[in-house]
Amino acid sequence: MTGEQVYVSHAPPDLEFVQKLFSTVKNLPFGVHIALEEVDSNSTRDRLQSRIADSDILVAVLTERSTDSRWVNQEIGYARAEGIPIFPVYAADRHRGGFIADVEGAPIERDDPSRTIFELLTGLRRHLEPLGPLSVPNWFMRFPCTTDGCPEQVVLEIDAPQSKLWKRHRHGQPLAATCEGCGGTYYFNPATLGFIRRDPPAQ
Repeated sequence: MTGEQVYVSHAPPDLEFVQKLFSTVKNLPFGVHIALEEVDSNSTRDRLQSRIADSDILVAVLTERSTDSRWVNQEIGYARAEGIPIFPVYAADRHRGGFIADVEGAPIERDDPSRTIFELLTGLRRHLEPLGPLSVPNWFMRFPCTTDGCPEQVVLEIDAPQSKLWKRHRHGQPLAATCEGCGGTYYFNPATLGFIRRDPPAQ
């Protein structure tokens, strides 16, 4: 699973929330294009449409603020016209109208952000992974070791299905990745893939 592109449509006032929602998702080996981050003085809406056309999925973050956003509605309509799957992340059922009224998505759990990120990852995993009886759900995160003087890259393999990851989260069992160079171990939340802590190499 490399090279896939995810486009995130959202209302401008929701940018900070969207950035938090996707903070760990951006560590996975595919491109994440958050609409407002793509807009600068040299960008146009045509460029964003091109981003959508090149994407494998559009995630629509739907809140009270996005209800009347013509940009969000246009981006959803454009994705649908291009045959690009749409995955809604919504604050309330009433925000899923029009083209995506019956599209399966993830509710925003304000009191349980981990659950929202987990459901987002579940949806992305379902849409982006290869299909077929022999496919194995295999995502990974690669990052540089932070031990002084260690030049190695550490890889966290995410080879368990989402149901098992949620069970590990509930039981407080983090995912772990050990640096092959120095032996330092990194721990991550299995629901959100967020970093928890690092144990230094054994002396």
